[in-house]
Amino acid sequence: MNILEIKDVTSGYGEVQILWGATMALEPGKLTSLVGANGAGKTTMLRTIMGLLKPWNGSIHFKGEDISKLSAHEKAARGLILVPEGRQLFTDMSVVENLEMGASPPRARPHIDKNFKLVYEMFPRLLERKNQKSGTLSGGEQQMLAVARGIMGEPIILMMDELSLGLAPVLVLDLFEGLGRLKEAGISMLLVEQNVQMALAISDYGYVLSHGKVELQGRPRELINNEHIQAAYLGG
Repeated sequence: MNILEIKDVTSGYGEVQILWGATMALEPGKLTSLVGANGAGKTTMLRTIMGLLKPWNGSIHFKGEDISKLSAHEKAARGLILVPEGRQLFTDMSVVENLEMGASPPRARPHIDKNFKLVYEMFPRLLERKNQKSGTLSGGEQQMLAVARGIMGEPIILMMDELSLGLAPVLVLDLFEGLGRLKEAGISMLLVEQNVQMALAISDYGYVLSHGKVELQGRPRELINNEHIQAAYLGG
């Protein structure tokens, strides 16, 4: 059974439609990537799943429950957590304080010690800088903190928007290695990522979004070897 199912979803901003009947699904415990060109609708898809945008039509089911009309707060309480593009940290608060804010959903509070241990093992730099204000961290450290704050919410599904944007390759490798740890912990993930090759390399399944619709889907090797993907995203 799929843990998340998005069926024929349309959505947008004001009168501007971005998603045009998009359909996709996530398997439990798997890492699924959503890739595509800028403007394809990837961030809109995440915002709609999370409840920051209401779907105009279609449905979103989480663990069999129709959550299409629930608020972002209600979805977070059920275990859907979004790491947004741009990090959106509390820059005047310390690393620890940001992490504690991430643990605000009631379902996360009993697991706070376990999750502190997990994020510090994944990102030792955060432990070294735990009392430092997040606004003084490097860009890579801030992205680590954004992911760690999401983990503190005790996610069943962790959705991440553009992890590698603006980061040095070595920091991107650190972040992507951390995602492997999350898979081992049984967390289902949906990754929106501009680095198509790297995203597919660590994924169990992938979707290609184009003009608000799912154009292609399949196992990573199938997509990487696809002529369209080669030409459009991998320089082939």
